[in-house]
Amino acid sequence: MRIDQQPRTRWVDQSAFQPRRPDLRLGARSHRVDRPGTVGGDRIAVRHTVRTSTAEYTLLLNAPEWLGRRGIGEALRDAVAELRAIDLTYGPTRPESLVSRLRRGEISPDSYPPLADLVDRCAAMRAATDGWFDAWAVPGGFDPGGLLGGWAVERAAARLRAAGVHDYAVLTGADLVVRGHAAHGGPWRVAVHHPTDRQRAPLVLEMTAGAVGTSGVSGRQGHVVDPHTGEPADQLVAATVVGPDLAVADAYATALYAAGPAGLAWFRNGSDYRALFAHRR
Repeated sequence: MRIDQQPRTRWVDQSAFQPRRPDLRLGARSHRVDRPGTVGGDRIAVRHTVRTSTAEYTLLLNAPEWLGRRGIGEALRDAVAELRAIDLTYGPTRPESLVSRLRRGEISPDSYPPLADLVDRCAAMRAATDGWFDAWAVPGGFDPGGLLGGWAVERAAARLRAAGVHDYAVLTGADLVVRGHAAHGGPWRVAVHHPTDRQRAPLVLEMTAGAVGTSGVSGRQGHVVDPHTGEPADQLVAATVVGPDLAVADAYATALYAAGPAGLAWFRNGSDYRALFAHRR
């Protein structure tokens, strides 16, 4: 799978000095958006939260003033419409979704270009993870849930860019994608907290392009299945992966959660993706 946008991420040692506070925090159960910093006269900072039937999304825009509030509102509406459309059109739990129709054999993947892209991504991640991410090894047939949320966020982010917004962050649960700069003019500072040790200082990333995908911190037991046995995965308490694309990072995190420490081999040999956390139970 080819990823055009390379990650631009710097790790910051929190113990070495007292840095400026993070813009975003990813915790064990949820995310938190810290109060935005000052905004220059040529920028407009906007925060918007939307809930679909399966997830809550927070969009932070550091938009150019020339776009105007009307233009920014249209960009937000386009992005939100994409998130809602994916929830309705591709949700595997919806009987009339394209995914459900595909599972019943009523349509082929090539019937709709976005569906073909979704299926191709699942196939690519099955190959990249030695079968530990397998959208076909689930009860009922094809289920892209391990990367569907990240795919939705990336498509919504593409709507923002098409509208002229190139500095933004989109968060859902313990996942996010960022691009460009935060309202204060510097890189987005993302504090990623340890999934179980709340006393440990967070790992802070400075990002101008990239994504963080996490599996295992939702509080749901058995939500990731070992595709080789069909049993719930139980080796790790959480897995977090950073890289250029959230759909891919999500899929890697899901596969790593299922495979356990053996999955760390996927991130060697110059991979664009890195495992931040992979903690045993």
